[in-house]
Amino acid sequence: MKFTILSLFPDLVHSYFACSIAARGVEKGLLAYEAVDIRSFAHDVHRSCDDSPYGGGAGMVMKPDVVAEALHSVRGVGRRVIYPSPSGNPLSSAIMAELAEEHELLFVCGRYEGIDQRVLDRYVTDEISIGDYVIASGELAAMVIIDGVMRRIPGVISGESLQQESFERGLLEYPHYTRPEEWDGVRVPEVLLSGHHAKIEEWRFRKSVEKTFRVRPELLERGRLEAAGLSAKDRQTIMKILDSGGRDGLGKDG
Repeated sequence: MKFTILSLFPDLVHSYFACSIAARGVEKGLLAYEAVDIRSFAHDVHRSCDDSPYGGGAGMVMKPDVVAEALHSVRGVGRRVIYPSPSGNPLSSAIMAELAEEHELLFVCGRYEGIDQRVLDRYVTDEISIGDYVIASGELAAMVIIDGVMRRIPGVISGESLQQESFERGLLEYPHYTRPEEWDGVRVPEVLLSGHHAKIEEWRFRKSVEKTFRVRPELLERGRLEAAGLSAKDRQTIMKILDSGGRDGLGKDG
């Protein structure tokens, strides 16, 4: 998978791909990236990439001619071009899974008040929001999307890790514990020390349901559970937990 990112601040992109999972993915040849400096396509003496909006108002808008030239430099016409924006479609696990099927993704990162609408209408195929809030950096939003997509590329992380993460089964992830066995007077739940894999899996599933009920109860609507591919047995277990007020009834290990 290759990620091409058009940005006014390409150093942000370079720093991301120099660290952790992204860096290892690049080293393994599973990931590739290209950071393109939009400012290099501004030809006036000040290398201006933005101007005041028509109709008045606060802020500045990125110029269509500069952004379009940057897009043409990477053959952006007819490709899948993603514009991170708070007014886009909400990012989800399903969208990340769909994007992970592509061989290459092209991101154009906005700043200030955004990018001239004419460029968005002509080139952008996906406008995606990472949440109902506004941040100054389109680069940070792009890297959130990239981080979620790259994890789905085979070999970047283990398949087992991906399957157990939040939202993969329509539920939030269960809690995790590590050494020491007792810390600050609190012990690791006994079931996790038992070595009984079936009981551990049952405990983890129930804890996922309990947390989802407490934090994101809308995820437990019947239609969503069916769409998540949960078995009839798992859905029955969920209904029992909900009937008990969201508690799993596992006693001290619960």
